[in-house]
Amino acid sequence: MYVTYRQIREAADRYGYPPIIHMTAPVDSEEFEFIRSTQHYGRSHDITMFIFKGRRIIVIAKHNYPEGLYRPPSGAIKPGESLVAGALREAYEETGCRIELTRYILQVNANFTDGHGHIPWKSHVFAARYLSGEPKPIDTHEIRDVALATLDDFVKYKEIIRNKTTSGGLNYRTHLHDEVLKLL
Repeated sequence: MYVTYRQIREAADRYGYPPIIHMTAPVDSEEFEFIRSTQHYGRSHDITMFIFKGRRIIVIAKHNYPEGLYRPPSGAIKPGESLVAGALREAYEETGCRIELTRYILQVNANFTDGHGHIPWKSHVFAARYLSGEPKPIDTHEIRDVALATLDDFVKYKEIIRNKTTSGGLNYRTHLHDEVLKLL
């Protein structure tokens, strides 16, 4: 794990100490192996950003998402990069926007499991404010589209996940979003 407690503490000192919750996230064996494949350099985290542009939230869609499904941008920090620098870089790569972090909303300690093994994971969730840029993906290999959503749109996204996917990872995102929406 290359996200250190010191990095987490520095972000919390600057943006507030978030509540910490624990979740188990069942995934199928294919998703389990996909998560394993993202663990370069011992990665076991993501940074998720709820980026406000006025009263709306900037959201992204990946290429494999069903039509109409979006979620807040997220990604990994690189070894040696701070949580803040990683969040700013990931936000730009996925949305084309420059942002300012405003609050460390939530830390989720998750356990992805396929019933045989488990992968411990931390999601660091931040609120942010849009500063500049045209909302469109820079990393078009990973991101298909960028849009603006209302908080109410997250109910629609949850229904799409329930009705049009079997993804345990997306179900994890739904639970994470529910917890964040309680805190906004």
